Amino acid sequence: MKILVTGAAGFIGYHVIKGLLNQKHLVVGIDNINSYYDEQLKYARLEDTGIKKSKIKPNEYVQSNIFNSYQFIKMDLNEREKLQSLFEREKFTHIVHLAAQAGVRYSIQNPYAYIDSNILGFINILESCRNHPVEHLVYASSSSVYGNNDSIPSKETDITDTPSCLYAATKKANELMAYSYANLYKIAATGIRFFTVYGPWGRPDMAPSLFMSAILKNEPIHLFNHGHLERDFTYIDDIVEGVLKVVPSPPKQEIPHNIYNMGCSSPVKLNTLLNTIENVTGKKAIVILEEMQPGDVISTYADTTRFKRDFNFQPSISIQTGIRKFFQWYMEFYETH
Repeated sequence: MKILVTGAAGFIGYHVIKGLLNQKHLVVGIDNINSYYDEQLKYARLEDTGIKKSKIKPNEYVQSNIFNSYQFIKMDLNEREKLQSLFEREKFTHIVHLAAQAGVRYSIQNPYAYIDSNILGFINILESCRNHPVEHLVYASSSSVYGNNDSIPSKETDITDTPSCLYAATKKANELMAYSYANLYKIAATGIRFFTVYGPWGRPDMAPSLFMSAILKNEPIHLFNHGHLERDFTYIDDIVEGVLKVVPSPPKQEIPHNIYNMGCSSPVKLNTLLNTIENVTGKKAIVILEEMQPGDVISTYADTTRFKRDFNFQPSISIQTGIRKFFQWYMEFYETH
């Protein structure tokens, strides 16, 4: 397979690329390396796949010095003509679209970033697939599309018409857009609703990183909804294994579009997450209890029956094991960066 991975410098993108390369696929990664969070973490991920920061220039190929089958291009998805030219030149067989403006609270501060990246960026991917057909488009959706749904655990068949924030609305829009292109142009597409992914190289704006950093620095932690929010924390290795099963398996039905939940099916309260980090670090947190924040949801909890049925796989790494591995990486990485 020859695979384009968007969001190559991102958390999930970095790990998926390493998984694909270990399976000996040809991979081209693209990312605009925006400043939503620490760019140095993004460059460090790229360096770990053999892409030197000093070699990166806009819209130019950089060859990995670790993997012969990997090249990276710094590119913005909204550069439509350059994206179309890339598709025409490379003749990709598969697309793994992971680029997005992430974050719930940031969508309240900067809504246009979400429209530019998540809506306009995605239509450019779809149009590129229409003009230069691929075997399968796999794209990232999110558990946030369920909003504060009363149906727990969340099933793919649940109604998702009440997003709690703009980020969730853009992810729901992506699903509708992909379905329409599958219907009109028979573009085989699979959306994966990720549930709170964490682990080594993880985003610094997510609770595991925020809590870990604050505890180690003796800084206060703000626990929203008094710590009673629940998240279906899913370890990155489980996510990668799931994605690698999806990529070579395009939908076969008349309208070739599928949606899958990908989560651990074991929601954890933020209080419990914090206690787990305290146990791993051997330090006590300074906690400030806060009220619910706009855009947050009370609980995420994945029903993964459909994914287990179709791919015989269920994410299973416990929060205790995952946080221990995350802590080991965190200490090693931040001692050297």
